[in-house]
Parts: sequence; structure tokens; C-alpha cells
Amino acid sequence: MSGSATAERAAGVVTGCGTVGAGSDCGRAMGGRPVLGRDVMVLGKRVAGATLRPPPARPLRAGAGPVDVTSAGRHPQPGDTYAGVMTNLETRPQEQVCLTGPGTSAVELIEPRDVPLGGPRAMTVRRTLPSKQRSLIGAFCFADHYGPDDISASGGMDVPPHPHAGLQTVTWLFEGQVLHQDALGSVQTIQPGQLNLMTAGNGICHSEEGTLRRFPAQGRLHGVQLWTALPDADRAGERAFEHVADVPVFDIDGARVQVFMGTLGGVTSPARAYSPLVAAQLDIPAGARVRLPVDGAFEHGILLDGGDLTVDGTAVPEAWLAYLAPGPGEILLEAGEAPVRAVLMGGVPFGEQVLMWWNFVTRTHEEVLTARAQWQAAIAGEPEGVARFGRVTGYDGAPLPAPELPQVRLKPRAR
Repeated sequence: MSGSATAERAAGVVTGCGTVGAGSDCGRAMGGRPVLGRDVMVLGKRVAGATLRPPPARPLRAGAGPVDVTSAGRHPQPGDTYAGVMTNLETRPQEQVCLTGPGTSAVELIEPRDVPLGGPRAMTVRRTLPSKQRSLIGAFCFADHYGPDDISASGGMDVPPHPHAGLQTVTWLFEGQVLHQDALGSVQTIQPGQLNLMTAGNGICHSEEGTLRRFPAQGRLHGVQLWTALPDADRAGERAFEHVADVPVFDIDGARVQVFMGTLGGVTSPARAYSPLVAAQLDIPAGARVRLPVDGAFEHGILLDGGDLTVDGTAVPEAWLAYLAPGPGEILLEAGEAPVRAVLMGGVPFGEQVLMWWNFVTRTHEEVLTARAQWQAAIAGEPEGVARFGRVTGYDGAPLPAPELPQVRLKPRAR
């Protein structure tokens, strides 16, 4: 990247966060793998000539007990713990306040943290958003990366009906199939190369199943789940669901780019977005050097699924997220000896403060309290709760109760 491009990126506005609880720390910088060509931002600090190595391979685990509900040939029951990756199933979620902060001239590397979903033996995902460094990239406020998970061993995914509010869920698979059902009556199987986009608005509930019971021929499950925060003007709106069976694709410098949200490379996804943003899968052959044109007003994140990748001269460890502030209209992507698969996400810096807890993206602590109470009311069949979140009628099992509320009221802090 040129010096002028570096200065432009430094002038951008990017996002930071405040967290409560030890589980909010995104981890530690690790030594051993060379970072090429420039300084690196690790945990918010510039490290000149730093070295990083990728974390050791971590198998995904699914099924939890007292009963392994995903491999026992039945749906989860009250008292079980759950395996799943399409929602935030943390048993002790912390509130997270997301704020904007100053830009950085360096590529910033965000280490994933392992998040067990539903208990110590349940499926584990690698989460890069929200993190201690970044809580937002554009409107993207959540990024979970999972698999490849052999569901013949794990049992796969079986997530009971659960709520969302104030966000969109963006489901994108590399391998496998998942059945989505929601309170609108949507029943939709998603496969690789397709998009499931659910807009929660003021409230919705849905279930997801990626099990051998649903898909007997399924071998592995592998993909990402992203959330976008809805702007204040839209977050109390109507719920909606979209399935895009064929996303637009273009080729550049030997790479294949599948654009599943927003506009990139002259193609535009038909999926509805509520703020200027982009999301795409990048497949880069070994040894390729790709100059990817991007919107200079956007900040971007590149999540490496697999392969040997450098971003603007900085090596990215597998499963880490490379962050780039707004600035130049091009990102240089170079694949090494192994071909690369990555996910690009980005957007105009989100100009609103966001408070996240469990599956709710709100603005205040009081809104969290109300959303939780109304979901519990929906589970009990009370009209007020059902009116807000609805019901999933096609799932054979009980809804997922909300976790206990946090004991600490979070106060915003700037970065």
C-alpha cells in the first residue's frame, strides 16, 4: 500500500467496543509467523516487525449432555444443552456496547476466540466479532466461523426456536445443508452458494437444523454466521425473510468472488440491506495476486477460512480477521502455496451506539430487559410475547429459554 493510501486509511472512522466479563477478551498475540511488509495492530496496539503464528487447529465439538441431543435421534428437550451455530447460544452472554473510535493506518489482526455453545462439551465456534478490538465493521456486529464439522460424529446442528431483535442474520455455508423455519412460516433449506437472510425488525423467532435426521446424506457442516445491526430508523420494523438461490459472481485476477450482500465488482446482490455494506466469498488460487476494487468509504474485514493469505502485505493466520479502515479503493490479496477461501465484510462505519446481549441488538439496558421478558412470555404463550416474536410451528420441540440476565449494568466507554 502506498504512503498516501496509508494516510487515507488512518483518517477513517472505525469502531471499538466496551465489554464486561472475562469471556469478552479476544485472546493474546502469538509469536512465530512472520508478518510481511508493514506494522500490525494486535489488541489495539501497533507492533512493528511483529510475528504471529496461527492458533493450533481446534476441532468443533457438538452434542452436549446429560444427553447427546443431536445424536440421540430426537430433538432437544427442556433441561438438555444444545449444539448449534446459527445463533448466540452462550449460557452467560455479556452485554456489549459498540462505539466508534479513531482510525488506524495498519492492517489490524483480530484473533478468534473459542465460544462453546451450550456447555463445555457442546459445539464450539470461532468468534471474531464482537471482540475487544472491534465490535463493528460497518453494520456487521457479529461473526461466527465454524467447521468443517463431521456431523456423523458430532450429530450436527439442532437449534430450537429462539428470538432475535434489532438485527439481520446472514447465513452462508461452505459445506452442508441447514433447514431454516421461522415465525413468518418460512421453511427453507440453504446450501453452499446460497444466502439465507432474516430481518428480525422488532422481533422474530426461528429454528435451524443441520442433522443426519434431516439430511441423511450430509457429511460435514462448515460456514459463517454474520449479523448486521439495523439502524435506529429500521430496527422496530417488520420482520422479513429472504432466500437468494443464485448470488451474483465475478472473476478478477484469477479469483472467484460471490457477492451475497451489497455491491462489489460491478455486481449487486438482490438481498436487502438497511445500510451501505458488502459481503462476499473470495476464492483465490494458489500463487494469485488480486487487486480487489472496493468502496473507499467502507471499512472492511477479511475472515480467512483457509489457505495462505496476505492482505496489503500482512500475513493473516487461519481463522483470524484482518481489519482495514476506510481509505483507498483497492485491497491487495495475495495467496501463497495454498489456495485461499475467505469472507469479505464491510460497510460505511455505523454511526450509532449499539448494545448487544444474547440474540438482541438494542440501544439501552432497559430494552434488553424488555426483550428478554417478552421472549419468556412468548414461550409461555402469553399474547404480548407472541405478538412480538411469533411462533415456529414446524419444529418438533420446545423453544430455547433466555439465559439469566447479567449482574452488571454496562456503561459505554470510548476507544
